[in-house]
Amino acid sequence: MSQSNTSTPSSQAAALTHSELTHRYQRILESMSEGVYGLNAAGHATFVNQAAERLTGWNQDEIKGKSIHQFHHHSHADGSHYPQTECPIYHTLQTGETAHSDQEVFWRKDGSFFPVEYSSTAIIDNGEITGAVVVFKDISERLEHQRSLQAALAQVEQLQQKLQAENRYLHQALREQQNHRDLIGQSDAMLCLQHAIEQVAPTPSCVLIQGESGTGKELVAESLHRLSSRAQQPMVKVNCGAIADTLLESELFGHERGAFTSAHQRRIGRFEQADGSTLFLDEVAELSSAAQVKLLRVLQEGEIQRLGSSQTIKVDVRVITATHRNLEQMVADGEFRADLYFRLKVFPLTIAPLRDRKADIPLLVRHFLRTLAQKLGKREPELSPSTLQELMHYDWPGNVRELGNVIEHALIVSQQQLIIPPLQSANLHPDRQQKPLPMADAEREHILRALKYCDGIVGGKQGAAELLNLPVSTLRSRMKKLEIQLK
Repeated sequence: MSQSNTSTPSSQAAALTHSELTHRYQRILESMSEGVYGLNAAGHATFVNQAAERLTGWNQDEIKGKSIHQFHHHSHADGSHYPQTECPIYHTLQTGETAHSDQEVFWRKDGSFFPVEYSSTAIIDNGEITGAVVVFKDISERLEHQRSLQAALAQVEQLQQKLQAENRYLHQALREQQNHRDLIGQSDAMLCLQHAIEQVAPTPSCVLIQGESGTGKELVAESLHRLSSRAQQPMVKVNCGAIADTLLESELFGHERGAFTSAHQRRIGRFEQADGSTLFLDEVAELSSAAQVKLLRVLQEGEIQRLGSSQTIKVDVRVITATHRNLEQMVADGEFRADLYFRLKVFPLTIAPLRDRKADIPLLVRHFLRTLAQKLGKREPELSPSTLQELMHYDWPGNVRELGNVIEHALIVSQQQLIIPPLQSANLHPDRQQKPLPMADAEREHILRALKYCDGIVGGKQGAAELLNLPVSTLRSRMKKLEIQLK
């Protein structure tokens, strides 16, 4: 009897100590900033601390007794399926080996995800694996700091290289900037243009380049300069349409101090800067009447006069002009001097619009893909025959400039396959109304377009759900309802 009385208090004390320890451990787990899951041998959740609830959005009642993999580890960052059989956490339950990863993501209840670092450690009792403890944390901030640091280091290195090689880069830019080899094309119109450039480039004659906006008039001017005897000097460029009439004469011919109210010091004009070289006057049709008179004098006499000065200055300048407007019609309408027009068009060059030389589109597309991919630091995507046909069938009202912009846009959003943005068909009739689609069909078409745009990826930052601003579960539900299946 005495033995029984002696053992009973000892057992009660041991039980109390175990209860206190259990309560203390639970409080410790609850106070941790890292998320903690307790799993049984089947991989079902037995414990979820507050940090885990906060990080994932799921509370303990929703997850307890269920597979946590189905809640937060079911997909990779790109939205592709992550089978439970390949999960390191569940591998720990099978082998007892501790697993660790900082290259994966956990998904939240709202369909978003976060980069995670986690470890899973087996619970072993009497030589048997009875469960596991999973500890994880959100490492978004750490990765952002790493990216910022890497970007800063890359910028420092880039600036250092730029400073070390500044002179070499400048000379290379002057020598190689859009020379005649950059005139891409195999059409008859382009071959004739290139031949004409080679004929007139070595001469000092004036050249008038005409063509629609975006056809590459400045590129032709660069080619003319590059093939001339003045190529060692930089070509001076002036966009006559971008400078106010009151400032254009000063810009071209310079001014003396006090020539007008804001002329606080002497300024050298573009003609003096281009002495011994080439002056390219883009949008020459925008010249004011006064500027036209002075330009004619430069072409006739080879001399300029700064504003506010009575002295003339001799200059040796080869003048190349360009415009998208019909100068001949402007002469007929009294908007442009006839004598200046004939001086400028000693050797006229006309650039055909891209719609009239579609044979050049394949070469241009591949050229833009190569050069823009290098510029954007991206891998050149595959160009499918159907995509090229779509580009060939478009009329390109913005010409080569529009084509380049479309390719750049496509490169930004494309991965392995080049996906171009929707192009307005040249055969559309704006005055003809198209019958609207039923709502379900319109929604289905919109989702299909989003999936194509995202290369079939549903979840993740590059997925269609993010693009459409929808939770992944909602998008998948709508896809199922509309019978949309991924190939």
